[in-house]
Amino acid sequence: MNELESHIHQHFGISLDDCQRVSGLFRPETLEKGSYFLRTGKFCNKLSFIESGMIRVYVNLPEKEVTQWIGTAGYFITDIQGFMFRNPSRFNIQALTDTRLFTIDYEGYLTMGKLIPKWHEFEKLFMSKCFVMLENRIFDLISMPAEERYQKLFDQNRELFNQVPLQYLASMLGMTPETFSRIRRKLLS
Repeated sequence: MNELESHIHQHFGISLDDCQRVSGLFRPETLEKGSYFLRTGKFCNKLSFIESGMIRVYVNLPEKEVTQWIGTAGYFITDIQGFMFRNPSRFNIQALTDTRLFTIDYEGYLTMGKLIPKWHEFEKLFMSKCFVMLENRIFDLISMPAEERYQKLFDQNRELFNQVPLQYLASMLGMTPETFSRIRRKLLS
C-alpha cells in the first residue's frame, strides 16, 4: 500500500480495493525545488497528493506577496476554484523543496465517480474536510492574537520553522516579518 492509498483508507474509510482503484488513476510526479505546480492566470487541470516535500500557495499583490498555505507530506494540493469550476487561478503554487506527488488530471478525477460506487460520499467528505480546515484558519486569524497563532502553527508544524523562509510563515499567519521575529525572539528566550 502506497502513501496515497494509506491516507485515503485512514482518513476517509474507503475499502482497500477502492483505494487501489483510486490510486491507480494517479501518476507519480516530481517537482524540483523552485519549479511551479501552477502559475497565476493558468488553468489548474490536476489534483495532487504530496508524498514528500513542501509546496507554497501564494499570490502576488501590487504591494506584497501573500502566502496562503504551505502544503506538506500527507496533504492534497490544487487550486480548488480552478480545478472544480474551471476558472483561471489567482494563485501561484511552487515547490519549496524537491517534491514527490501522486497526481490525477481532471478527466481522471471525473472517472472516479464511475469506478467507485461510494465516490460521491468520499468527495463530499474530502470537500468538507477542506472547508473545515479553511474555516478554522479564518477563525484563528480573526480571533487569536498573533502570539497564539504563532504558537499553534509551531505546535502543529514545527518542521516548517526550520525549512521554510520565515517571511512565508509570517505572511501565512497574517503578520509582518517584524512581528513574527519579535514573537519568535520572545518565545525562544
